[in-house]
Amino acid sequence: MPKQGNPFCSGLSGPQVPRTRITRRETLRLLAGAPLAMCMSASRAAGFLRRPIPASGELLAAVGLGTWQVFDVAGQAEELAQARAALSRFVELGGAVVDSSPMYGSSEPVLGDLAAGLGVHKRLFLATKVWTSGREAGIRQMEQSIARLRVALKGPLDLMQVHNLLDAKTHLATLRDWKTAGRVRYIGVTHYHEGAYAELERVVRAGGIDFVQLNYSLAERAADRRLLGVAADARIAVIVNRPFAGAALFRRAADRPLPGWAAEIGCASWAQFFLKWILAHPAVTCAIPGTRNVKHVDDNLAAATGALPDAATRRKMAAHIDSL
Repeated sequence: MPKQGNPFCSGLSGPQVPRTRITRRETLRLLAGAPLAMCMSASRAAGFLRRPIPASGELLAAVGLGTWQVFDVAGQAEELAQARAALSRFVELGGAVVDSSPMYGSSEPVLGDLAAGLGVHKRLFLATKVWTSGREAGIRQMEQSIARLRVALKGPLDLMQVHNLLDAKTHLATLRDWKTAGRVRYIGVTHYHEGAYAELERVVRAGGIDFVQLNYSLAERAADRRLLGVAADARIAVIVNRPFAGAALFRRAADRPLPGWAAEIGCASWAQFFLKWILAHPAVTCAIPGTRNVKHVDDNLAAATGALPDAATRRKMAAHIDSL
């Protein structure tokens, strides 16, 4: 299984707001240059960008936290201390969405234990995944994940996703029942590679899910061609994984300085440059860079403050990266 995380880097759920329908036509109009503040009823409470979950209107902080590799540190005292400090700072800054999976080694129990120790379960939007085949195996694994994350300390699990679409039809049937019963709040599907986009699109168009998680970055832009528009039309929230394409974007930028004009949209680092480009797409609900480095938490979450690029600036950003 290819690694999806980033060793170099790296939303509080909010009050209910009225549902807002954004059509693809409106999405394209917004990207053509209308102010982003108009789109998707985006709110910057306390200066932090939050986006509504289309299915409910609940607001999520637009930069979350991934746990692939970086929270797989059970039994490693120094690394556990780093993860604890990163999670604490993440919540302090207003972050909420933390994404994990049973595929990620010890990440689920580490996250659950750290959140319990910090007393922050109720401030987190916990997302994990089911990654197995068969109905009964899926139920066992999801029950185990809920226990490992210590979800009982907060109430129902916020989001359960089918990892990499593995046996998606079977698990989504179970999850729809669980959602009706109040065992999970939202359900979705994930993948990390554009080769799965056709199947992701089929699932999105079929409806009955609240979230789709996919890879999207300045190095992996294929979701722009169709999938993001389809998700917007279907009123399905989008979580972006691989926002730095692993470490590829950092390798490409290497020791090069930011272009001077990046300051116009408040970019103080390459991480902010990469994340602001993603967040400026109105279909994106949240991006989840992974880290256990406190400095990277500060850096990443700063991307959800201040100005975001308009369509012309996004094209300029993409051209600049292509030129490196």
